[in-house]
Amino acid sequence: MARPASPATDSPTPGEGASLRAQGLHVAVGARNVLTQVDVTFAAGRVSALCGPNGCGKSTLLRTLGGLLRPAAGRVWLDDTPLDTLRPRERARRIALLAQTPGMPFGMTVAELVACGRYSHTGMGGRLGERDNVAIERALHLMELEALSTRDVSALSGGERQRAFIAMALAQQGNVLLLDEPTTYLDVRHQIDILARIRELNRETGMTVVWVLHDLNQAAAFSDAMLLMREGKLVFSGTPDETMNPDRLMDVFATPMQRIDFQGLPMCLPILERAGGAGGDGYAS
Repeated sequence: MARPASPATDSPTPGEGASLRAQGLHVAVGARNVLTQVDVTFAAGRVSALCGPNGCGKSTLLRTLGGLLRPAAGRVWLDDTPLDTLRPRERARRIALLAQTPGMPFGMTVAELVACGRYSHTGMGGRLGERDNVAIERALHLMELEALSTRDVSALSGGERQRAFIAMALAQQGNVLLLDEPTTYLDVRHQIDILARIRELNRETGMTVVWVLHDLNQAAAFSDAMLLMREGKLVFSGTPDETMNPDRLMDVFATPMQRIDFQGLPMCLPILERAGGAGGDGYAS
């Protein structure tokens, strides 16, 4: 169960959720307008999934929410504090962001990589204290990396490396966790395992989670809310039950879908048209 929110006069406790709000966001990358007039609120302590077709602006929105991109117009608030008024180190203490394709560290062990998540607390080159070591050990445990802690990150498989980067983000113990396609490179068992672990962490601490997920059924199963984007705009926000509507998804993904409810969870599957007529053995979407 999530702990009750701290009074507004208190500094947030590490791990407890904070709200994240954006108003009138306009973001351009080069000459291309990527986000246009985006208004969105992520409630404290909830897990929200950003979904939409490739190139619709999901990653750009996540990076803007994390303070890595400065909008040409509009603003982002962390609770009631404008994000652009926070110093980078303070922002990093509050918001942990895992990008879609993090850089490859060479000559660094898994434990050393995860310890990088504590830089916002210790400063570059600062000594790790007991609280830092506890956070690092917990992150390694959550991602089942204890046995790999002394391995070089560059020697890991894609899935192991992804779990190491997620552990680094968890070690920050921020109030908001932003994850861009956290299940990349993972087989289905590890996909479900990581989503379930982060969901459990959200329930234990109240940490706010916003993740970009391509699998709509996984998003529906592990999120409190789903937000649909198309062509740089937010077009729908609601519960998984409200979002998993075939007509609504058709409007966003241009793919016909059929909804089924399985064990109380809404699921949508693409409708495939058999190619070649009767007796054909191929399928065309």
